Amino acid sequence: MFFSKSWNPDGLHIYITGGSTGLGLSTALILAGKGAHVSIVARNQEKLDKAVEAMENCRQHPNQLLTAYSFSLTTAEESAAALEAVCKPHDGRAPDAVFACAGSSKPMFFMDMTPQDMADGMVNGYWIQAWTAMAAAKKMVREGTKGKIVLVSSTLGYMSFIGWASYSPAKHALRGLADTLQSEFMLYDIDCHIFFPPTMFTPGYDEENKTKPKIVREIESTDDGLTADAAAKAMIYGVQKGHAHITGDMITDLFRASTRGAAPRHNIFLDTIYDMAASIIAPIWRMSVDKRVRAHRVEHQQYLHDSGFFS
Repeated sequence: MFFSKSWNPDGLHIYITGGSTGLGLSTALILAGKGAHVSIVARNQEKLDKAVEAMENCRQHPNQLLTAYSFSLTTAEESAAALEAVCKPHDGRAPDAVFACAGSSKPMFFMDMTPQDMADGMVNGYWIQAWTAMAAAKKMVREGTKGKIVLVSSTLGYMSFIGWASYSPAKHALRGLADTLQSEFMLYDIDCHIFFPPTMFTPGYDEENKTKPKIVREIESTDDGLTADAAAKAMIYGVQKGHAHITGDMITDLFRASTRGAAPRHNIFLDTIYDMAASIIAPIWRMSVDKRVRAHRVEHQQYLHDSGFFS
């Protein structure tokens, strides 16, 4: 499955969730520029309208269908309805590929979270993609479509640290889903890929910084991060190369190699080198993070007192 010729999106119908901003929008523009029919879904109609204008500027063929639809994807029913809407202009046929880019995060201390914060973390980090994958896969199988489904995790889907208790578990769950589907979809000639981007400088990043604790920002300061365009290019390149796990930077690639489990390798020789490097670098990185967290303990205790946690 993962050793076929390079994937060419020209003339294919690509469905992208979260396609009005950030990674989803950048992916839509790149694929429109490669001649694909692109359908995007998000909630905000104004942003969707602007996204369609941007896609039109990337048009390669006069017959390309570049469309946008406003849907929430937080339930199985809404996700199925969105899929049917984007398929309608294509004679109701399943998309050739689905990029599940929708999602959001709300970093904060575990002590500050409510049960609703934890539940929202799983909806916005896991279910919003899982429901789309389920609806798309069933439609592909019923119609005999040899398609692709691409999920989006995070570097935090390989590891985690302070501040990400409502987000990282969802991204680890997506990895589990992708690894399962990569195996099961061999029954149907459907490819399942999962992308693990590092920090991405997107509107979503600006939003998460509103709740992100200081200590989390300090730890992240060592992460160079990627623009949405750079991340989208890395994701599409990984799909074209047939990678099961797709990464966008060296640090995440080291975590991939060291926590790969039974997932398919990219390159036996390089992954062996990465394994050796990660066995040295990952523990050093972890010790540096733990040192920062311990140094923050007194300040954090004062924060909990000032916030009324102990009252």
